Amino acid sequence: MRLYYHLYQPFASATEWAAAHRAAGFGAADALLETDASDAVVAAYVEAARRANLVIGEVGAWSNPIDPDPVKAAAALDLCRRNLDLAERLGARCCVNIAGSRNPAKWDGPHADNFSPDTFDLIVQSVRSIVDAVKPRRAAYALETMPWIFPSSPDEYLALLRAIDRPGAVAVHLDPVNMINSPARAYRTTEFLRECFAKLGPHIRSCHAKDIVLRDHLTVHLDECRPGAGVLDYATYLRELSRLDPDTTLRIEHLAAEDYPMAADHLREVAARNNLSFR
Repeated sequence: MRLYYHLYQPFASATEWAAAHRAAGFGAADALLETDASDAVVAAYVEAARRANLVIGEVGAWSNPIDPDPVKAAAALDLCRRNLDLAERLGARCCVNIAGSRNPAKWDGPHADNFSPDTFDLIVQSVRSIVDAVKPRRAAYALETMPWIFPSSPDEYLALLRAIDRPGAVAVHLDPVNMINSPARAYRTTEFLRECFAKLGPHIRSCHAKDIVLRDHLTVHLDECRPGAGVLDYATYLRELSRLDPDTTLRIEHLAAEDYPMAADHLREVAARNNLSFR
């Protein structure tokens, strides 16, 4: 397993980019290139990663491919195809996006139609159209798990994978915190994590690291927080993750820049206590 987070600094070259991530103790990194990056630039990042023993983790395609506005949906699908192509050129673990939302005002927002059978079918069609256009062989297109959009549970993810029916081209991006959308899950993160890995493990390409806390005021308030400051059982998370492909990435996200090193230190400490390590 390979730990990393985004380094908030510019890089003059691919070599400098790779060296900075290795100096931070990371085994992975995001290249953060534009989709029209030249073959020479892409090749430089691929070679720099190889020399530094870095895995290129995610290429984000953050957009709404099932937007109720067909013009916006078409633009999002095009963005996803271009980013999946970039991920393939880089040999990244995955190109990641959410499934989308039927909310016309917010691309990742809740909406009454998000869990309808018609929306499920729209997601299947959109993902197929993305991967069938690119036909990736190295990277995979992956949907980030979400609290109010498919897939919000391991079983929903499995149902989507079966319906999409593109083995190898579509994989799992696991963000367990995004699926902790009830007190029942918040109080049983050990069991929930085991369920996630038991059902989705063979399909997981990358994961996110953050934490969650259940507040004690009504009605229900669940807030993201720094790894180690919430209720997620990171010992179980890392033990389960360590059983997967050793190049599976774990990306810390959604923190203030100064909090990232503290989060990474916590994860390394949990790993060490459980006789685990990051590559």
